[in-house]
Amino acid sequence: MVESEENKTETTTTRPEFPTGRIKRIMKLDKDTNKVNADALFLVSSSTELFLRFLAEKSAEVAIEKKRKIVKLDHIRAAVKRHHPTSDFLLDSLPLPAQSSEKPASDNTSARTVTDKPAPAGTRRIDQFFAKAASEEVPVLINES
Repeated sequence: MVESEENKTETTTTRPEFPTGRIKRIMKLDKDTNKVNADALFLVSSSTELFLRFLAEKSAEVAIEKKRKIVKLDHIRAAVKRHHPTSDFLLDSLPLPAQSSEKPASDNTSARTVTDKPAPAGTRRIDQFFAKAASEEVPVLINES
């Protein structure tokens, strides 16, 4: 009886939580990537899920330390800062913390958004992937000659 239960758990496959089509499109944003293997797609989807679970757990720990029940952006920033490998690539992509109400915001010292920073050569920001491109608005003309 125990052996049959072990065989069932070995043969069951896990399905990724994220939509594979969207992950494939994000992976194809890289100009060097032409085709995406199903195994690679599964691996990227699973690793993304693990990373987000890790980030959520660390952010929740920070929120609990600050005696809060809701995880906010400040908690995520603190969790990212504590984990150096994550902070190396993610800290620049997070929005800047909100200004406190104690300091009045002046027009000259307004916080820059992350989109103001230029992307490194050969890369695009993830925002551009979800934005509607200007080329999509123009209908395609077909020559019938």
